[in-house]
Amino acid sequence: MEKAKVYFTRDISSEGLIRIYEALGVNLPGKVAVKISTGEPGGHNFLNPNLIKGLVNKLDGTIVECCTAYRGKRFDVESHWQAIKNHGFLALAPCDIMDEEGEIEIPIANSRHLKGINIVGSHINNYNSCLMLSHFKGHAMGGFGGALKNMSIGMASRNGKAWIHSAGFTKVPDEMWGHTDDQDGFLESMAEACEGIINHFGKDKMAYINVVNNISIDCDCDANPHAPEMKDIGIFASLDPVALDKCCYDTIINSEDEGKASLIKRMEEKHAIHTVDEAASLGLGSLEYEIIDLDLR
Repeated sequence: MEKAKVYFTRDISSEGLIRIYEALGVNLPGKVAVKISTGEPGGHNFLNPNLIKGLVNKLDGTIVECCTAYRGKRFDVESHWQAIKNHGFLALAPCDIMDEEGEIEIPIANSRHLKGINIVGSHINNYNSCLMLSHFKGHAMGGFGGALKNMSIGMASRNGKAWIHSAGFTKVPDEMWGHTDDQDGFLESMAEACEGIINHFGKDKMAYINVVNNISIDCDCDANPHAPEMKDIGIFASLDPVALDKCCYDTIINSEDEGKASLIKRMEEKHAIHTVDEAASLGLGSLEYEIIDLDLR
């Protein structure tokens, strides 16, 4: 079986981001959703609007998000719109809080935990294709966040996030915190939710980019994230989300940067790679990949 292609550049710039997208050779059709994390107010490691502006505009894309399941400053629609504006995203492109007008259920074919449904913002039906533009970093619950987390938790509505975090126990955000002890169930639920998103859009209508900079052990959903201990690495891109996240994970593990210790500890404590392995077992991508270094071309 042919290995998945993962493209890489050390050039973390608007030009580098456009170049790596073009290397994918994909043409995302119709109205394009660009899924990012808009970042919890107080945090500062989320993707810089100036970095992503060129690519978002090239795609004539719409930045999409959903409200959070935790009661921060993006829990309700009004506060979330303020965060989007304050963080500079509203000024660079159209933005859409996809669960602003409700949610829908989309089917999952293979489901041990989520009972065959993924719960997402109703506006997902307004888009024909999707770019998962993710900031790869640590995460307090998932171990790390990349393409798979952005596609699962990120695309889920507020209630959908509770559904995934509780491994299919509850759809009520305030109830989920008492049902988060099944760590592997949560990680497996993220993989299941990804299957629903990929099936919804179609595999050939999705692309994935991970920007590996500002590498904190904490997610962009953290209002007070730990300072990054690793140096910036670069940008990775693939049409295979499993290979992409596995490549970024392996790059951290194999890095010579001594600052990696805290992030590796977090990833191992949370069994983070299990999401990637589960996604592979569901047929969402390959664990085998080759890196194509654009800087050497």
